[in-house]
Amino acid sequence: MCGIVAAVGQNNVIPLLIDGLKKLEYRGYDSTGVGFLQADHSIHCERSLERVAQLEVQTQPFSAHVGIAHTRWATHGAPALRNAHPMESHGKGFDISLVHNGIIENHEEIKAELKSAGYAFTSDTDTEVMTHLIHQYLTTGIDLYEAVFQASKRLKGLYAIAVLCSQFPDRIVGARQGAPLLIGVGERGMYLASDTSALLSETRKVIYLEEGDVVQITQDSYQIRTASGEFITRDVFESELSADAVSLGRFSHYMQKETFEQPEVVANTLEMVSGAQSINAGLFGAQAEEIFKRTDNILILACGTSYHAAMVARYWIEEMARIPVNVEIASEYRYRTSVPMANALIITISQSGETADTIAALQHAKSLHNGMDASTLSICNVPESALIRQSQLRFLTRAGPEIGVASTKAFTTQLSSLFVLTLVLAKVKGRLSVDKEENYLKQLRHLPAAMQQVLSLEPQIIEWAQAFVDKDHALFLGRGIHWPIAMEGALKLKEITYIHAESYAAGELKHGPLALVDVNMPVVAIAPNDALIEKLKANLQEVRARAGQLYIFADRDTFIEPEEGVHVINLPDHAGVLSPILHTLPLQLLSYHTAVARGTDVDKPRNLAKSVTVE
Repeated sequence: MCGIVAAVGQNNVIPLLIDGLKKLEYRGYDSTGVGFLQADHSIHCERSLERVAQLEVQTQPFSAHVGIAHTRWATHGAPALRNAHPMESHGKGFDISLVHNGIIENHEEIKAELKSAGYAFTSDTDTEVMTHLIHQYLTTGIDLYEAVFQASKRLKGLYAIAVLCSQFPDRIVGARQGAPLLIGVGERGMYLASDTSALLSETRKVIYLEEGDVVQITQDSYQIRTASGEFITRDVFESELSADAVSLGRFSHYMQKETFEQPEVVANTLEMVSGAQSINAGLFGAQAEEIFKRTDNILILACGTSYHAAMVARYWIEEMARIPVNVEIASEYRYRTSVPMANALIITISQSGETADTIAALQHAKSLHNGMDASTLSICNVPESALIRQSQLRFLTRAGPEIGVASTKAFTTQLSSLFVLTLVLAKVKGRLSVDKEENYLKQLRHLPAAMQQVLSLEPQIIEWAQAFVDKDHALFLGRGIHWPIAMEGALKLKEITYIHAESYAAGELKHGPLALVDVNMPVVAIAPNDALIEKLKANLQEVRARAGQLYIFADRDTFIEPEEGVHVINLPDHAGVLSPILHTLPLQLLSYHTAVARGTDVDKPRNLAKSVTVE
């Protein structure tokens, strides 16, 4: 969940490290720190409990050619300077500094051994255990690369690390297991980072490390060693990201920027579909058609916002393809007894492709379905992510980097991808007529324009946001396929405004939630013109009868009129089966502008981080 960046360069690397941390701050911001080698090869560290901007001020007097940096999301140990990275270990002629992303599960066992060997601990972190362990191996007479390799064999859990040592001043050694780490290959140096975005100022050439890899970088070279000890080469990729993609431009926050990027990125995601005359299973891989033909049931694993996308997909797939779908929260799935089914398609959904719970759930599902002709498909935004590499089939959402912690464009590109999957499954199963296929493709082509029209409602939504500023609670209602959209709307509001928000299927109001409704609780309703609209209207009357204040996002042809206590915004376009995507946008804008009005940190909400790479 933390972010790390490291550099060995021709010039002063500290500005690059600081810039990289700014790009990685979405991964955590409980503390920041940088460690570097000074001219005399001694290690100097600067740490801060403030944001990266403060660390930038602290490091301005310094210059270095070798350095590591870290932005932290706290797991072991509260946010405090003693727990801020880099961690250090000194003595017996060796001085090292280390940054870490992940969790070491056997740290207590190793810590006890190290204490017996005379090592003193000053932090509450599992990271310090690794630091002293590597130091201990160095004292046996091996070099830094070998010490990290040997230490990695002792570790259980998830980690990505970067280590520097004053006795080996020309290099940095890194390792990964379960947490992301890549090499940046530049003209003026070599780099390590959690994410490509951290290196865009220097290079777009990257090497994605595999599980168990240990890497050594110098100013002009790198070596990669597998967990088995074999020295190997891996492919160099040219990242499609640009520096502009991770800059704010004219926007005040990344969430605002990413919300307004949605028409474009959805169009990019649908490019291969919208330009075609028919839908093709090959979009998901060479084996896709064969796999889809034998698929009798589907299991979808996801967390957070991606879980809400999966819930929408269940409605689409079961209605159009007639394949039973089970949706599981990835963090819960492997901790209960579940019954595997033959001919299953296991789908994982993730923005980053590095979500620890989703990866672990996929591995568990594979083990349960072993020998049952199960197949795997990943829908993901990062081409070389762990999730993609572990799946037979894939579909890449082309959302670009999503920096804001509250997901926006990742969600709508996931929904777009899942609808394409629905069409393909329906076609392969013989349940999609030519006329319907043509009509759905037409709707997909129009979708970006329809999304742009919805975003034009922003001025009205800004006015609504003022009514939420002083509220402590809110209720979100939807029915059918729009209930998961209500869930997503509630999640967005609580994530960035800190207003307690809950979502319910509107028909459940009378089974308990109605007791919460009063004049001080705004109730947000999603009211598309679908088969359940009249039932929803009846549910909304139940709210009005209890003096509840209604804020309704409706289709223009639902004919819900504003009145005292009933506020209505009509979406300009009716999207039919794609309505969940359109109704997502005003909910994002409502949460964003409420957060702005309340003065919260929109892009970096308290206690949260973007990529959840720990359990």
